[in-house]
Amino acid sequence: MTTDLPLPTVRLRPKGDARALRHGFPWVYADELVVDRRTRALDAGTIALLEDAERRPLGLVALNGQSKIIARMLDRDPAASIDAAWFEERIARALALRERLFDAPFYRLIHAEADGLPGVVIDRFGDAAVIQPNAAWAELRLAEIAAALKAVTGVSVLVKNGTGRARGLEGLPEETLLLEGALDGPVPVPMNGATYMADLMGGQKTGLFYDQRPNHAFAARLAGGGRVLDVFSHVGGFGLASLAAGAASALSVDGSAAALELAEAGAAAAGVADRFETRKGDAFAVMEALAEEGQTFDLVVCDPPAFAPSRQALDAGLRAYERVARLAAPLVAPGGYLGLCSCSHAADLSKFRNASARGIGRGGRRAQLLHTGFAGPDHPMLPQLAESGYLKALFFRLVP
Repeated sequence: MTTDLPLPTVRLRPKGDARALRHGFPWVYADELVVDRRTRALDAGTIALLEDAERRPLGLVALNGQSKIIARMLDRDPAASIDAAWFEERIARALALRERLFDAPFYRLIHAEADGLPGVVIDRFGDAAVIQPNAAWAELRLAEIAAALKAVTGVSVLVKNGTGRARGLEGLPEETLLLEGALDGPVPVPMNGATYMADLMGGQKTGLFYDQRPNHAFAARLAGGGRVLDVFSHVGGFGLASLAAGAASALSVDGSAAALELAEAGAAAAGVADRFETRKGDAFAVMEALAEEGQTFDLVVCDPPAFAPSRQALDAGLRAYERVARLAAPLVAPGGYLGLCSCSHAADLSKFRNASARGIGRGGRRAQLLHTGFAGPDHPMLPQLAESGYLKALFFRLVP
């Protein structure tokens, strides 16, 4: 999808932070851009030349007047062509990093702005890949992204996952489509010695959360040969990794029957089904019930959804994280371990750590903070964009 016509030009207001953009910040907010009748007439996803207030070029941006992020930086070279070669170069550069990091092709291949494709997420599952076009420009260029992905990686199965809050903020509809190839069912994914079953068409997000890979591994070391409780488990993340490392048993708790069925299938595929149990229900209610039953575990890990997806939700989200910690702490055996996770970018590490510590204290326990984990290296962070470092995982030892 290329054209020889000159690109439209848009300009920052004097209050726009041109220096931040030159130093790598990837977004322009709506109140930073001159929005006149001509600019308002441009279709969502249009690529334009961005200039500063003095009309000096800053680079090529993708526009969306319906979004608070009105422009996303695509290329700082104003003469660049956003064509097939451009997409292939970005994907090849990302692939080279993942192939250095991982022995098998199961990873996040494109992590949006940090990999130079703003608003685009691509997770790879062997011969299959799931594309999330979370920005209007990516929705418009999906066919080009898919073609470049095939050319660079050789994958033969392509899925479009068009769900999630980010698309709503861009004014995009929700839909999941099989773009190419065929799927017989969930895809088995080897990770940390465990097998996970990823539903690429009907599962949460792209079907699996690769970002927790290093935190699964750390938790599995803490589990030893003990009992493990994995709360908000999805398809068995922490529990299955712990069983692969020799845990005596694991109980996975989730509100989704479909996710727990996939967890059970993963346990069976890895030959650990005899040590694996599931319990469907509201996580808070199940933790309260386990406490009433007098159950304790050598390792408890809670990996809830984003309780604070925005600044407006921050206070309520921090109260929810505190409540998780308060209910989880009494379930940890004396001298055992507690892992608490947050994928809320609005709740920074300090706020999340403080909420977790308050909750542990309110749960009647004292703790040592052993380790702070983040997303794996297939989820690189753009240093100028705090939102790209969203995942936090805190591991505590609860002292007797």
